[in-house]
Amino acid sequence: MELIRKVAGIFEKEPRLIQLPPRGKAVFVGDTHGDLDATEKVFSRFPNGPYTLVFLGDYVDRGDFSRENVDTLLQMKWEHPQEIFLLAGNHEGYLPKPFSPANFWESLSTRERETYGLLFSKLPLAATSTNGVLALHGGLPELETLEEIDQIEWGDDQWDRIVWGDFVEREEGFLGDWVGRPQFGRRYFDQMMGRYQKQVLIRSHQPYAPLFMFQKRCVTIFTSSAYVPDRNVAILDLEKEVRTTDNIILEEI
Repeated sequence: MELIRKVAGIFEKEPRLIQLPPRGKAVFVGDTHGDLDATEKVFSRFPNGPYTLVFLGDYVDRGDFSRENVDTLLQMKWEHPQEIFLLAGNHEGYLPKPFSPANFWESLSTRERETYGLLFSKLPLAATSTNGVLALHGGLPELETLEEIDQIEWGDDQWDRIVWGDFVEREEGFLGDWVGRPQFGRRYFDQMMGRYQKQVLIRSHQPYAPLFMFQKRCVTIFTSSAYVPDRNVAILDLEKEVRTTDNIILEEI
């Protein structure tokens, strides 16, 4: 629990919206869901220093090594706080919005559940780059400016859109809330990305979503074998112009 206490202090100082550096490369990692092997491969293949690592949430449940996966991520965050960023996913938000299956959460004592719940409530919600990329777990919030992400409260409606939101290849905007998962189509995507002046969205959350959507302006990655056999990450050159997902490299691990 000492590691949790120390890393919680780092999260408390971070904004909800992470501003990525303007130089170097960033690696975006999708859901790992207790897949410790995937997390270790990411750290081995993309060492800190040359790369800024952005994990898009869902570190627990599904896989067999949720606690070990979280402990590894927290230890690396403690050692490299400016080079590794851990965003929130819906599986980190069990306390405000319970779900099932939740094998990690159900394995914890009441005290442990409260400790992890408090830690995860401090996680940032999104990361953005100066060359037009926005990264988060699920869907886009409906705000006047992207910077308003810093004012989002854990468990509120905009939080729900970010960590639970789904995208579907349809023309409409908001398509309703399907069993607790708000769904959005191309119109909503175009409106919000235009408002925030961003070109490409990198996200995870939906293992069976199309890899590319909305004229190659949205890419959905997954980095866990919990759902699909292929685990991939997205690599972004922070110094080059980005207009579509063609400017982003996908790599299997």
